[in-house]
Amino acid sequence: MVNKADTNKARLNRHRRVRGKISGTAECPRLNVFRSTNNIYAQVIDDVRGVTLASASSLDKDFNGNGGNKEAARKVGELIAKHAVEKGIEQVVFDRGGYLYHGRVKELAEGAREGGLKF
Repeated sequence: MVNKADTNKARLNRHRRVRGKISGTAECPRLNVFRSTNNIYAQVIDDVRGVTLASASSLDKDFNGNGGNKEAARKVGELIAKHAVEKGIEQVVFDRGGYLYHGRVKELAEGAREGGLKF
């Protein structure tokens, strides 16, 4: 019998390892990414106070289209950048959530950079 590796468990281990190294502050908060099969979510978090400063997802009211593709990820990146810049946040630390920097995660990051965030 073949045992299949649990990919989500491996992702959570990578995420835990990365979170040990990076943390968001009020001056430079953390841009966190979570992706599901059908949607993608992004949050700007101040870890010192434990507060979410801005958020965006493919489920927002002002979002049109399918949430599970690269175009949607880029739009969510631009949307989170817009929300963050409105609140005076320009510099962030990128937390890819244990996902590989490829595909939808990469598109979200590039969209956030185009929207004005620096990381």
